[in-house]
Amino acid sequence: MPRSVNAVAARARRKKLLKQTKGYFLRRKNVWTVAKNTYEKGLLYAYRDRKAKKREFRAIWIQRINAGVREHGMSYSEFMGKIHAKGIEMNRKVLADLAMNNPEAFAAIVKAVK
Repeated sequence: MPRSVNAVAARARRKKLLKQTKGYFLRRKNVWTVAKNTYEKGLLYAYRDRKAKKREFRAIWIQRINAGVREHGMSYSEFMGKIHAKGIEMNRKVLADLAMNNPEAFAAIVKAVK
C-alpha cells in the first residue's frame, strides 16, 4: 500500500505560520524550523509581557504621584495612607494623570487630604 500523507493540510499549516513570521530577520521568516521556534517564542513573550505591562504601568503611576505630592511636602506613602483614611476613591491611574496634566486639581486633592 502506498504511503499516505496529507501534504495539502501540512503545507497550509506551514504557509499560515510563515505568513505570521513575515517581516522577521534573515532565516526567521522563511526557514520552517527557525520560523516556528521564533514564532512560538514570540507568543511566550507576548503572554508574559501582557502581565508585566500592568506592573510597569503601576510603577510609573506611583512615581508620578510621588513626584506630585513631594512638591506639596508629603511622601507617597503618607499621601496614600491619608487619601484612604479620608475615603477618597481615586485609583493611581487617575491620580497620576491629574498630577501630570492638571496640577491645580491635584493640588486641591492634596490640600483636602492634609
